[in-house]
Amino acid sequence: MTGSGQESFIAAVKPLVDAMGGELVPPDEAGPDDVVLSWEGADAVAVRLPQLADSLDHILAAMERKKGKPLADLDRKAKQEVVRILEVRGAFSVRHGVETVASALGVSRFTVYNYLNREKGS
Repeated sequence: MTGSGQESFIAAVKPLVDAMGGELVPPDEAGPDDVVLSWEGADAVAVRLPQLADSLDHILAAMERKKGKPLADLDRKAKQEVVRILEVRGAFSVRHGVETVASALGVSRFTVYNYLNREKGS
């Protein structure tokens, strides 16, 4: 990972990798599941992708930062909006996704299912 061109490339992709909960690693340390990114014909950096369950935790933490307070402190309408966003992002395809989201929102699983069903009924 040398050269100013590669360093600029790495700096450019870092916010995206951080946003998805990934990790940048040197290309020579890349594992079989890592994605090696090349720049100008040379391997510049590898991206270690997060596990799905870790991604959900990362998404929830990012939503808390964006809202400026714990998700459990949001009002009902804001919690419903969070559930809609999470559904679009695939949060409920992760094993125990409903339970994880319910815990973060400070509501029951039944409430999360109600939010999901309410959206589908509209």
